[in-house]
Amino acid sequence: MIRRPAVAGAFYPNSPEKIVDIVEECFLDERGAGEIPALGKFDGVDYPMHIMVPHAGYQYSGAIASHGYCKLVQNGFPEVFIILSPNHTGFGSEISVFSEGEWITPLGNVEVDEEFANSIISHSNIAESEFSAHIHEHSIEVQLPFLQYFSDDFKIVPITMGSQTFSASSDLAKAIFDAGNSLNKSYAVIASTDLSHFNNQEKANKVDGFVLEDIEEMNEFKLFEEVVQYNITMCGYGPVMTAISLSKMSNKNTCEILAYGTSGDVTGDFTSVVGYASGIFK
Repeated sequence: MIRRPAVAGAFYPNSPEKIVDIVEECFLDERGAGEIPALGKFDGVDYPMHIMVPHAGYQYSGAIASHGYCKLVQNGFPEVFIILSPNHTGFGSEISVFSEGEWITPLGNVEVDEEFANSIISHSNIAESEFSAHIHEHSIEVQLPFLQYFSDDFKIVPITMGSQTFSASSDLAKAIFDAGNSLNKSYAVIASTDLSHFNNQEKANKVDGFVLEDIEEMNEFKLFEEVVQYNITMCGYGPVMTAISLSKMSNKNTCEILAYGTSGDVTGDFTSVVGYASGIFK
């Protein structure tokens, strides 16, 4: 199965040269990591290391995303990136795993790790091989150029969560953990999410603060509870809950929130903003 770009030219540029330029701008932006990191040598000491990054257009959230990618790059790339996203399109199943083939961006092709994908499916009670959820979904695609800028020596397992319940995230975390152990492959999870949508800046900062506190406390149940209780329009809480649960299975019990901002910081319009954050689970 070949997955062709759906949002090149919209969320990020559609030419390799312009992608390189904008990725560098994201790292060097005043809201960004402040440096373009060198790819470290992977030694496995800090893995599995997982990150949370946003998925809006690069002009809005790329600088915030650069903080998470900076940490990932500095520690070297594992064999596989498992990229988890919410399902914005409504197509597909509860947990749709893109289990074979390649993803194309203007920077080249990225191979799906079929063995790892199928192992996750076999260890899960919910996940299945399913492609329709991925065809127009932007929140995995926009992560790839950040990885491809630094290397072409990695594979991916793209997973879109149509169900973001506590039970679904727990099932997926356990399936990834068991698959990783059975295959003895190095991997990292990239949890793709934006935070609250279309509040004014003051309210966004408040409700995003609830979410970020829960994430820093590594409390996936409280995160789910507060998203429901306060109707927080965080689109990817399922991927983040999965990353928290998976990290704790691997004795990685801390999270550092690296950066936070909103679309209003870019546009100057603070009446209706989207929140963005980067974090690292370690």
